[in-house]
Amino acid sequence: MGYVQQFNQPIQQISVLWTNLQSAIAGGERIFNLMDVEPSITDRPDAVEMPPIQGRVTLTDVFAHYKEDEPVLCNVDLTAEPGQTIAIVGPTGAGKTTLVNLIPRFYDVESGSVAIDGIDVRDVTRASLRRQIGVVLQDTFLFSDNVLENIRYGRPDATDEEVIAAARTARADTFIERLPDGYQTVLGERGAGLSQGQRQLIAIARAILADARLLILDEATSSVDTRTERQIQSALEMLMQGRTSFVIAHRLSTIRNADQVLVLRDGEIIERGRHETLLAARGFYYELYMSQFRRDEEGEAVAGGRVAGKEDGRPAGLRPAEALGSAD
Repeated sequence: MGYVQQFNQPIQQISVLWTNLQSAIAGGERIFNLMDVEPSITDRPDAVEMPPIQGRVTLTDVFAHYKEDEPVLCNVDLTAEPGQTIAIVGPTGAGKTTLVNLIPRFYDVESGSVAIDGIDVRDVTRASLRRQIGVVLQDTFLFSDNVLENIRYGRPDATDEEVIAAARTARADTFIERLPDGYQTVLGERGAGLSQGQRQLIAIARAILADARLLILDEATSSVDTRTERQIQSALEMLMQGRTSFVIAHRLSTIRNADQVLVLRDGEIIERGRHETLLAARGFYYELYMSQFRRDEEGEAVAGGRVAGKEDGRPAGLRPAEALGSAD
């Protein structure tokens, strides 16, 4: 019986190994198929390194599409001076994300040009271009590693002190220090265990650490509650100081302070100007504001009224007019 067991055991192990091997072969084929895909966006043979960016961005007569005969952007012209904040608003499918994706050359224009500091983005290497652009998306990708390394992804050669300083600037140190092992806490895949707002603050810390002169913020506060939004907004204001920023706007607070608001509809810029100017024009932006953004302003006013009432000794929960005093 002992000999029979010793004879059967290796055979059973071989059958298990064979099953695992077949599974590994199938997975390997998918991985290699992905690795063999040639990127559609490549560097030109004569591409040069992008010099340090100052932050002037120019789009000239830009047309872009994903499918033939289905244009996403049509005849787009804009100029952003260094340090300006450009807010981009419009209905779903208007081409907002496509417009900002052209700047780091995630896609190429069909015609026209995208230039940074007068240099066409197609004339420089992708690595040297994207290294100088900070991106904060609506859905932040975090790795299964500790918090310190996840922030360091913004600049791999940064020291621990620089990473911690970036987290403090982004207002992320408050929740990080409450984690079981602080900055050494290992996160789950895609940041499992952190809230949406906490993941966004880590993404902002990454961008601060990278110290990019050009920023792209794609609805960075659209999936969080009002309290978390204020915290993220404060971190974004620190991040955008002195940097050229393109903000796909979802909240009123960002639009109100922008140097220029671009209103997109069906792939075209139909209105542009400051928030107050566009409201006074009573065009498409005014309609969009009345239907969507006014709700945010009313929410901020109510929240402000409650805080004012508490500070002044009045009962919390009063309407803004009652808490702050009527104009009459």
